[in-house]
Amino acid sequence: MAKWLSAYYEDNIKLAADIIKKGGLVAFPTETVYGLGANALDKLAVAKIFEVKNRPDFDPLIVHICRKEDVFLYADQIEDDVEKLIDHFWPGPLTIVVPKKDIIPSIVTAGNTTVALRMPKNNVALKLIEFAGVPIAAPSANPFGYISPTSAFQVADTIGDKIDCILDGGKCQFGLESTVVMVKEGKIFLLRPGALEIEKIEKLLGKNIEFYKEENILSPGQIKKHYSPQKEMILIKPVINQEKIDYKATIEKLYRVLEEKSIDYKNVYLLLPSYDFVVNDGFGVVDYFSISYDLKDIASNLFEKIYLADKSDKNVIVVVGVKKEGLGLSIMNRLEKACNYEF
Repeated sequence: MAKWLSAYYEDNIKLAADIIKKGGLVAFPTETVYGLGANALDKLAVAKIFEVKNRPDFDPLIVHICRKEDVFLYADQIEDDVEKLIDHFWPGPLTIVVPKKDIIPSIVTAGNTTVALRMPKNNVALKLIEFAGVPIAAPSANPFGYISPTSAFQVADTIGDKIDCILDGGKCQFGLESTVVMVKEGKIFLLRPGALEIEKIEKLLGKNIEFYKEENILSPGQIKKHYSPQKEMILIKPVINQEKIDYKATIEKLYRVLEEKSIDYKNVYLLLPSYDFVVNDGFGVVDYFSISYDLKDIASNLFEKIYLADKSDKNVIVVVGVKKEGLGLSIMNRLEKACNYEF
């Protein structure tokens, strides 16, 4: 079992950094989700990440750094818009895909000539990188395709017996992975929506983000099926009337879908965005991502609530979604990738 260290003691962060230096694997908190970190410059250490997660070798990793200027150590070319993004949003939940230097091993980038870089806004993560003295390659600290962990407990439960150390820094702030973008030929492409709203990026650069539509995978989160619980999960998309969610119509849609699929309400673990969605008694469990319809709260609690539903004794998870605006775009991206059926 992994060594469990409290991140509230700096000496423990130094112990975890020593493990990174020696080629080991450390699960650590970021402001988004827990990452499974290894020395990004050590091919053998990075290979352990793929082995532990059972991650396909065509899915690149994100390289985490602790200083803005370190981007020039690993990026071969930085466009003006990239510098603007770094200056404004780093440290923070933004990953930028840029041409890589040869110092970054091909295993990290899945053979691509680009590398995904970010500087997390989490003091534990920043200190870990600083004390290790190397960039840290880190996907989410969970089996490939499963629910991303937002607590040390989730990490321990899923891969704790396969890694060297878990650095416990409490629950993650945002609960969604970073937003991933690429600037190319003056255009900005969205590879993965995440904890940073794309509207903020567009406002800063004064240009619209385009959705990346090419088939080659340049960053995590581009695979169609991802973030999934082991149990069957059904997504009910909200009914939108006059650009607002119709709560009553959405719940009527929920009941209609369950009746059509002949699902016993007692076997359902129902997850609702907020108390604005009113249901009758009869469900096995009813839980909420947020008290009021607050997208930050919903995002923060998303993976944790789905994880708890997956560990429950109910057979089916049913999630009511949110409107695709602001963080809602990222929330729905995760739910659509995680579910078995969507209506």
